[in-house]
Amino acid sequence: MACRQHGGDSLVNKLWEEAIGGDSQRHASDLIKEKGFAGMAAYWAHTLAEEGAGYVATKNPGAFRIDMHDCPSKGFLLRNHLEQYHDYCDHCIGWIGPMMKEAGFHVHHEHNHCGQCWWEFRKITDPTPASEAGTLAGENDVRLHTDWSSQAKPKDRFDAATSVQEKKRILK
Repeated sequence: MACRQHGGDSLVNKLWEEAIGGDSQRHASDLIKEKGFAGMAAYWAHTLAEEGAGYVATKNPGAFRIDMHDCPSKGFLLRNHLEQYHDYCDHCIGWIGPMMKEAGFHVHHEHNHCGQCWWEFRKITDPTPASEAGTLAGENDVRLHTDWSSQAKPKDRFDAATSVQEKKRILK
């Protein structure tokens, strides 16, 4: 990726935050600021359906959750053996995290680098930790599927995060 070669990871992060989150997805930010969890549901239902994502959304009074079983963008790269940014999956938290902070939310998120991830959005004032597998999304929780835990790559985790810099690498 040219940005990384010329400006390092910080320039890539700036691209995600400003060009995607601050510009091309401004409509998402406006919708979420105005309608909160209902805005999240409306935005992702439309966007993920258009992208052909394999996902399930779960909404309750205190959280909005997405379980991504088949990310169309990462899946395309993997299926076609295409070169990609060394931590491609970070692009989502790179623009979504700062947008959520601006809207008054934080993110619990984990991805396995194989086209699967989960997201829980909560109000920034809500100290509730991420749910245990299956408790919020039931059988739709991506963490319950054998291919989630059988992936050889380490997973990346974000707890009550609003930026890509808050990543924790999980080696199990």
